[in-house]
Amino acid sequence: MKVMEVLRGNTGRMLLSTVSGVSSTKAGLIEYFDQEVPAIDMITTKSFQVVPTAGNPEPIICEPETGSFGNSVGLRNIGANAAFAELEKLRRKGLRCLLDVSLAAKSPEDFISLVKTFRPVADLLELNFSCPHAAAGFGASIGTSAEVASAYVRSIRQAIPDLEIPLFVKLTPNVEDIGSIARAVVQAGADGITAINTVGPDLYIEPHAHEPILQNQLGGKGGKSGRWVFDEAVGKIAEIRKAVGPDVPIIGMGGVDDGQKAARMMQAGANIVGLGSALAMVNQRQWPEYLSLVKREAQEILDGNLPERSARSFLRREDRMAYKPYRVVKREQYGEDIVILTCDHKLDSQAGEFVFLWLPGVGEKPFSVAGTDPLSFIIKKRGKVTKEIFNLQEGDEVMVRGLYGAPVAVKHAKRALVIAGGTGVAVLPMLVRRLKDEGTEVTMLVGTSVSVEGPALLEKELSPYGPFTCVADDGKPGRVLDLLDSMTIDGKTAVYLIGPEVFMSIACKLLLRKGASEEMISLSMERMTRCGVGLCGECVCGHRLACQWGTFMDYSYLKANAPSLLRL
Repeated sequence: MKVMEVLRGNTGRMLLSTVSGVSSTKAGLIEYFDQEVPAIDMITTKSFQVVPTAGNPEPIICEPETGSFGNSVGLRNIGANAAFAELEKLRRKGLRCLLDVSLAAKSPEDFISLVKTFRPVADLLELNFSCPHAAAGFGASIGTSAEVASAYVRSIRQAIPDLEIPLFVKLTPNVEDIGSIARAVVQAGADGITAINTVGPDLYIEPHAHEPILQNQLGGKGGKSGRWVFDEAVGKIAEIRKAVGPDVPIIGMGGVDDGQKAARMMQAGANIVGLGSALAMVNQRQWPEYLSLVKREAQEILDGNLPERSARSFLRREDRMAYKPYRVVKREQYGEDIVILTCDHKLDSQAGEFVFLWLPGVGEKPFSVAGTDPLSFIIKKRGKVTKEIFNLQEGDEVMVRGLYGAPVAVKHAKRALVIAGGTGVAVLPMLVRRLKDEGTEVTMLVGTSVSVEGPALLEKELSPYGPFTCVADDGKPGRVLDLLDSMTIDGKTAVYLIGPEVFMSIACKLLLRKGASEEMISLSMERMTRCGVGLCGECVCGHRLACQWGTFMDYSYLKANAPSLLRL
């Protein structure tokens, strides 16, 4: 067993892993850690279930103290069949790192099914007996009882006696004697232990709204992760090591964010250390260098030397998830489902950045900023949350957090063509203003769903920056793209596309046929992110998170790293 050879008895060599449900949550991010983050030795998937699970509604993560998080994702996953297909594809390409596939179920039979499904693609399998905010029967419902947890492991071993890869059990810290549970599952057939999962759950009240932030069936309670659980995590690892002896591998995690803490986790008994919430404290652009320094710093400490530099130098010092109250001072409705909400303060923002709007008790969603001074948003009714935000009236309050993303890297070009559709028009004013400041001649094509919407929304805002044409769909989505037939476009023209992904994909095909250059096309990939700080992974495009790199991404990058997003 390759993984047992790597882990068993490893007490002196620093090894790092990602953790379940954090950052390495999508196939593209697994590939990213494998190919671009050499400090990572093992990648852990999110906890997959037999069938897809939507998880809990947003907000799913909060940051009550800088570096300390509350979370309630709710085991969101794509289901066993889809997950296996993605992992099998990665395996065919080849993986440098060990792959730890996490599994979640509420019956031995479902765990047995999952183990049989994923055994061909995993280096080890991790049974999630520990999630504190999962549905009844999952996670901590199993792991808080030595009798129940060991019975699950024993059932799996009896059903699959020839399992050729290690079986690890992830334990909850929310028990009086974690050591006895660890010993019981090892005696029942577990090859190793993963610990700890989040502490709690606790309730997190937003100080201005005086309402719970997280939304779930537990009344807003969620697990604690990050800095405030580190001491407890180290104590639990020590308890487990004492209970299971020196030969059982332990994957240790909980609040590690620098090399000193990683070394302490190893000294307490871990064979490999997982980092999760700490990645929310560092921009993804710096993850490789940051994790390399964590590893180097920890190794120096384990070797008895004084570290030359601490990885804490990478960690942000400000709270990036704090909410601020804004009051609606103006409401302008266009058609049946579009409204512009103007708020009572300004917020400096650029195209490529976004914020979250939160209504306590309703939910939150990410939105591009339409205007910065004063702050304004274009809201289109789509679901429950956008409907309630749409219905806000003058004088009502909405909570805002952010900015997230990054400003668009504009192309150095004499001419630019900007094409927008749907509520992507919200990004237009900031983008064309930036282009004009760069000395670029701008032409704008705008597609709208109703004929009244486009001119009314945009004429005053956009006319100072160049000619624009607004075309209503009138029953044909993307009708504005028909205008490209009569236009001359060369490889030196910068093109910026904003709108639904299918709209931008079609536009790319037409533009390339007209002579546009792949390197000169940028697309605004406004993925439905759920956290904004790099933990949920929902906004990944290839290897990059839009919440970290910004929503605008080059066609050439997407073609090479995320061709499915271009419908290629």
